[in-house]
Amino acid sequence: MPYTIHVAILEDHPLMIRGYESSLSTAPHIVVVGTARYGEDLLPMLAQQPIDLLLLDVQVPTSEKDRTIYPILSAIPKIIERYPSLQVLVSSMHNDRTLIQAMMDRGASGYILKDDLKAIRDLETIITSIVYDDEIYLSDEAQTQLDRRVGEKTGEVLLTPRQLEAILLCGAYPSQSIAQLAKQLNVTNATLRTLLSSAYLRLGVHSRGAAVEKARQLGLISPSATPPSIGELQRQSDTDKQTTLP
Repeated sequence: MPYTIHVAILEDHPLMIRGYESSLSTAPHIVVVGTARYGEDLLPMLAQQPIDLLLLDVQVPTSEKDRTIYPILSAIPKIIERYPSLQVLVSSMHNDRTLIQAMMDRGASGYILKDDLKAIRDLETIITSIVYDDEIYLSDEAQTQLDRRVGEKTGEVLLTPRQLEAILLCGAYPSQSIAQLAKQLNVTNATLRTLLSSAYLRLGVHSRGAAVEKARQLGLISPSATPPSIGELQRQSDTDKQTTLP
């Protein structure tokens, strides 16, 4: 393994925290370095030490005294922008299509349901693939919800011009980090993470490499031996922006 994965957990139920810790206790390359039960403790926890993945519940109280729900939806993009290499894995009891899509649209790298025993059992593998391979992961039922949404949109543009531009750039520079790619596109890290996650979902894949390959198979992008310039990427994106679902 390249390096140890440092995980932080935001979850207000102690039993769930212990369950996550137990699931990860046998993974020698994963260390839970911090846990918090309230939203107000999230940023201080992240500031204490480098963290690779944040596992968070969508409905935690703001504080012990303030029981209003901490605004996770608005917090995720800000966290990703402050910590560009941080991956966010959402955990929830709610299998609601709108909520799942909203979380992914804000840059989350995955959404697991708390009653998904398979996901909890495979948490080590899920976290490893997200951090090491920049993949996304959805519980099967969550994936079904989003697949249903995509099915309802048949006839829409498969990838937006900006999503296509992001996939083109990934194909041209496969070894670059999110921060490096975002700088080339002149967007924030959170914006690029959102573009890629939404493109993965539309293409039905879970990683950068698979997205590039699927886009090539569909004829959305062309194989190129020489990495194109940003201007060339933008021109190809403009040319392909009317591409529709087959």
